[in-house]
Amino acid sequence: MVDQQAAGLQPIQRVPKPKWLRVKLPTGESYKKVREIVSEHKLHTICESGNCPNMGECWGEGTATFMILGNICTRSCGFCSVATGKPLEADPFEPGRVAQSVSLMKVKHAVLTSVDRDDLQDGGSEIWSATVRAIRHQSPTTTLETLIPDFAGKWENLQRIIDVAPEIVSHNLETVRRLTKEVRIQAKYDRSLEVLLRLKKGGMKTKSGVMLGLGESEEEVVETMTDLRSVEVDILTLGQYLQPTPKHLPVVEFITPEKFEEYKEIGLKMGFRYVESGPLVRSSYHAEKHIF
Repeated sequence: MVDQQAAGLQPIQRVPKPKWLRVKLPTGESYKKVREIVSEHKLHTICESGNCPNMGECWGEGTATFMILGNICTRSCGFCSVATGKPLEADPFEPGRVAQSVSLMKVKHAVLTSVDRDDLQDGGSEIWSATVRAIRHQSPTTTLETLIPDFAGKWENLQRIIDVAPEIVSHNLETVRRLTKEVRIQAKYDRSLEVLLRLKKGGMKTKSGVMLGLGESEEEVVETMTDLRSVEVDILTLGQYLQPTPKHLPVVEFITPEKFEEYKEIGLKMGFRYVESGPLVRSSYHAEKHIF
């Protein structure tokens, strides 16, 4: 259990989710067709395993998110429900399977993400690059976004991502500087900014996401947005943090839709090309619209 006081988070009583976080069940012919393909071929997407509230909308637009390099992470972030422990060996055949899934689902825009693999010398970057190449081989018209880890600051591993040049490369800052140690634990705020800067210098279109509701102040949110613009991030997503289990960090505050809209306007004035900001926004929300 997270020590809220040590984490610098305000102790609160559990409160019911506000009405604006209620989600309609996914519908639509495009969603149903993808659902049938996924079931028939036993395909895996993080959209399902993460129970994403936007799954119906994204699938209807031809976007899906796939998690590679297993489902056990070497890190233990305070917000994430992915299991922590010793991962299995990386599977060299995984890139081909993911590429086949993208092809079968007729995905127009694929988002790839992964667990952290600090146990591997290459941080999983070789599987990352092989997966991008495999998707391009089987589905040459599919555009790609890679939501990558920080590779523990081993820049030769980051370079493998730059070398295969996905249309968008995303790396989430997740929270404000003050809360980073408790929210992300093994990650470093400035290292993430350097990841984004190196990606930009490598010619990538860059993207980052921040969760709100963990006890950050409005000033800290704006400061974080300013830091992201200082490394020329193109696309920003802001969404509401939701506690996945009682063992994870608590929700300190439910941010109103009006406040999310206010942050969006601030971000656009700062120079972000796109700002997706709302209670139900997740990293890959409207990902297909961010190609420019």
